[in-house]
Amino acid sequence: MQFETWLVFLVACVGLSISPGPNGLLALTHGAMHGSRKASFTILGGAVGFVAVIALSMFGIGALIKSSVLWLTVLKWAGGLYLVWLGIQVWRSPAITIIVDRSALEVQGWSLFRQGLLSAVTNPKVLLFFSAFLSQFIDPQRSLAQQFLVIAATFAATEIITEYVLASAAHRIRPWLARIGRRFNRSCGGAFIAIGAALPLRG
Repeated sequence: MQFETWLVFLVACVGLSISPGPNGLLALTHGAMHGSRKASFTILGGAVGFVAVIALSMFGIGALIKSSVLWLTVLKWAGGLYLVWLGIQVWRSPAITIIVDRSALEVQGWSLFRQGLLSAVTNPKVLLFFSAFLSQFIDPQRSLAQQFLVIAATFAATEIITEYVLASAAHRIRPWLARIGRRFNRSCGGAFIAIGAALPLRG
């Protein structure tokens, strides 16, 4: 990939990363509930998921999904149901406290990593988007594997930085979050439920 093309791609990645989405919301929620250190597992899981989706898109699976209504429908409902389930879990979480409670301390990093990973890979809109978006930056005359490494590393880096900032900010405003109690959890949980419910119903 030429340097000028990479710069354009980098700017596009930054724009995408600061746009609201399920993984950014998940990082914000976990940052507030568990702190930025544990939320890093969520962020890394999402980054790994996005890299996997980029690989699928670049190596042709995106074309298969576009041509198959059945696969698209299955992925839409799977992604939607997962987000609804995630929203219910966040909705039912206990109120955030200034001092991390015992349940927060007991949360395993692998569990947070898995949530970030699944949030990224179960959203078919991401696969379809990358299939269309990445084609603008792929040079057929160059090694696809090398281009994948550059594209995946660039997107993952911008996503990790952006989501870590979100998680860190949420951790700092925990006293304010403690005052509003479970309303924060219900707002974030409701947002997940709304996204999950809308995902399978949109064209």
